Amino acid sequence: MTPLTAHFTLEEFTRSDTARSRGIVNTPPPAIVANLRRLAQFAELVRLALGGAAMVISSGYRCPELNRAVGGAANSAHLVGLACDFTAPAFGTPLAICQALSTSNLPFDQLIYERAGGAIWVHLGIAAEGIKPRRQVLTIDSRGTRAGLWA
Repeated sequence: MTPLTAHFTLEEFTRSDTARSRGIVNTPPPAIVANLRRLAQFAELVRLALGGAAMVISSGYRCPELNRAVGGAANSAHLVGLACDFTAPAFGTPLAICQALSTSNLPFDQLIYERAGGAIWVHLGIAAEGIKPRRQVLTIDSRGTRAGLWA
């Protein structure tokens, strides 16, 4: 295992069942590993904001082939290692996580409450180095994208 921070490894941010089942190599280049390290450092702050609850990363970096395979947006922050999807069961539901983070002072770029095919998770994106975070809060589900949460 390759540690990025005290609680997160590179493997957590690159693991993908889809990549494994389809034979997709999802190995990030060094510049993206640097972004993943920043993302993991930010995730440590998120973890603290959630009372130290462990975060289960379901999607982090996605190479272009993997991003296409999972139906990711063409401009997804996952492509450059600046986003992850997660849950934190010990804290509460994805909705509770989004509510807590949306009222925090954390400088996230995007916080998205996502629902698809019966699954619910939190998408967390950080801004690229030197870019001001937007603190954009959205809900995305089969009905489309809406500003604000829980709509």
